Amino acid sequence: MLAVSVAFDPANPQWAEIPASAGVFALFGSDTQTEPYISRTPNLRQRLRRLLTPRQEQTKRLRLTQGIARIEYSLTGSEFEAWLVLYSASLAAFGDRVKKRLHLRPPVMLRMAMENAYPRVYVTSRITKQAAPNLFGPFPSRVAAENILESILNLFELRRCTDDLNPDPEFPGCVYSEMKKCLAPCFQGCSDERYAQEAEAVRLFLETRGQSLVQALSRQRDSAAEELQFEKAAEIHARLAKVEGIVSGIPSSIHALTQMNGVIVQPAQQPESVALFLLKAGNLYGPAHYSVAGMRHQNEQSGSSSLFAHPTTLQAVPLDESGNATTVKLAARDELESRLDASLATLAAMADSAGWTPQRTADSLCLFTRWCYRPQAKRVGDILFTEGGELPKKPLLRMISKIYRQIGAASGGETVSAAGIAPSAADTLSAS
Repeated sequence: MLAVSVAFDPANPQWAEIPASAGVFALFGSDTQTEPYISRTPNLRQRLRRLLTPRQEQTKRLRLTQGIARIEYSLTGSEFEAWLVLYSASLAAFGDRVKKRLHLRPPVMLRMAMENAYPRVYVTSRITKQAAPNLFGPFPSRVAAENILESILNLFELRRCTDDLNPDPEFPGCVYSEMKKCLAPCFQGCSDERYAQEAEAVRLFLETRGQSLVQALSRQRDSAAEELQFEKAAEIHARLAKVEGIVSGIPSSIHALTQMNGVIVQPAQQPESVALFLLKAGNLYGPAHYSVAGMRHQNEQSGSSSLFAHPTTLQAVPLDESGNATTVKLAARDELESRLDASLATLAAMADSAGWTPQRTADSLCLFTRWCYRPQAKRVGDILFTEGGELPKKPLLRMISKIYRQIGAASGGETVSAAGIAPSAADTLSAS
């Protein structure tokens, strides 16, 4: 179930074999029918000693110690990785009960009901394979999703009613049709073709997080200005400002579920590396470790100088204690990219072997939401979304370098490359 398995002898526990590192552990009893105890901790050795050291005044702990036959654990480099490992282990041990045990709430999404003759948009927490192409999210909460949906519907004339419509010219309509906020297909206030165009515009707005409407209004405003229709241009500009205000409130993590692809970079438990996680169609896979050996990390204090803007192979030759030059082994850019290709291939193989299920997608989105919508000061790691069907390598390498430098800053020391140079020292040597 987990990476390492060790036998446990209550009479002679070998605590030195358990690392004092963050990780996920599982306690298994001698009875194979008994479910394991699974949890995560920032210090495996300390937590297990506290759980399994018997005390006469604590009879429950004494019984627990005598019933444990083996311990399994996996080391983790970040809280994000710990949650994902804990979820995978709990899913294998408890099945569908993992939702209740880990308090996994269904993700909040917007669904575009395109299968309806008169499509509409509504908030939902249900994920199905049939609805996946028309789901957009995830949102931090249901209230946030409802507020954004209301703002979007105020820009269009899509229906808000939940009924299955049977258009009737004698139907009185509703208040939204009187306010000119609905095309009123209920009493044939528009043609079916016109309503289909409005529905497609709303769907395109959701797919592009509003950029489709921003670009269309910008073109209309510029065209009106060129034709010297300044009043019309002013009206369009006012509408554009309103749209841009709404678009700015839509989180950058909102995507169509089938197009929700990217790579999450996290600290790794292994030295000189970071952990990469794949986000594919809303599912999380990983980790795959990426070695930063030989990478020249970006110097954020150097401004916009191209010499320090990217992880490169340019690096000063350090001096040893006697003042002599030492040998520095640097990785070429092609080598850095080939390592990245290998890590991404490993993640792709994980995704292909796991497949796609609604339950795993919903649970992955829940874990992703927990991490993604944390305050920026408390969120560890970052994500690079795939735009246009391809993952840009250079921005990903810069992100890897940034996260690795943050690890060094968080540990209270400088991040040292494989050549044994602190980046800040190397930058000083280069500048001189």
